[in-house]
Amino acid sequence: MQALTVSLIQGATRWHDAPANRAYYGDLVRSAGKTDLIVLPETFLSGFSNDTRASADTMEGEGVAWMRALAAEVDAVLCGSLAIREGDTVYNRLIWARPDGSFEQYDKRHLFRMAGEHTRYGGGDKRLIVELKGWRILPQVCYDLRFPVWLRNRRLEQSTGGMDYDLSIFVANWPAPRRQPWRTLLRARAIENLSYVIGLNRVGVDGNELPYAGDSAVIDPVGEPLIELGSQQQIVTVTLDPAPLLAHRERFPAWMDADAFTLSLD
Repeated sequence: MQALTVSLIQGATRWHDAPANRAYYGDLVRSAGKTDLIVLPETFLSGFSNDTRASADTMEGEGVAWMRALAAEVDAVLCGSLAIREGDTVYNRLIWARPDGSFEQYDKRHLFRMAGEHTRYGGGDKRLIVELKGWRILPQVCYDLRFPVWLRNRRLEQSTGGMDYDLSIFVANWPAPRRQPWRTLLRARAIENLSYVIGLNRVGVDGNELPYAGDSAVIDPVGEPLIELGSQQQIVTVTLDPAPLLAHRERFPAWMDADAFTLSLD
C-alpha cells in the first residue's frame, strides 16, 4: 500500500439539470489539482429524486461517458452515483471511472423506503471492492451506511493476508435533519471495521425543499476525523497513510474475535 491522495468535492447539486451539473462539477473537479481519487456526491447529475426515472441515463449515455472522459482528463479515478436505466429498471448506480477508460459499477443495495426509493428503483446484490495504489476500497451509497452486516470487514485468507477492504467510501444525499446519525455512523463504521472511512455529502437545498448540511468527513480507523467539512461548497484533498491503519490492526486485532456468519441476499 502506498499513500493515497483523495479529493472530496462537496457541492450543491442542481435539481434535475444534468448539463448544468456536468458543467458545475466539471469545474470543481478540474480545480482539485493533482490527486489519485476524486469523490462526488450521490446522484450528482440530478439530485436525489424519484422523478428521475423518466430521464434516467443508460450506461451508453452522456453521464458515464462524461465521467470516463473527465477521469482521463484529470488523470484520477472519479466516483459518484447516477440514475441508470437498464430495460424497465432504474438503478442508483455508483460508477468508479479510471483514467485509462475502464470502469466498475455498484448498484445501491439498500433503497431508502422513507422516500419511496424501494418502489421506484432496483437494488443491487453484490458488493464491489476495487484496488488503487495497493488499497482495497469498498464504495457504497448513502443509506447503505446504516447496515453494518452488509459492510462487515473480514480477514482475507492467510495466503492473501489483509482485510476485505482498507477504506470504505459513502457518497450521499443525506439531509440536514438527520446529520447526527450521518456523523455518528461514519465513525462507527470506521471503528468496527478497522478501516478508514470517507463520507461525501452534498450541500444546499434540493427541489423537494430538503436542506443538506454537508458534514463530509474522512475518519481514521479509531474513529477520529482527519478532516470535517462544513455546510458550504468545499473542495478538500487529504492524503491517507497506510502505516497507522496497519499498525492499529496489528495492535488491536478485533477481527480475530468477530462472529462468523453467512450473508443471505434473499
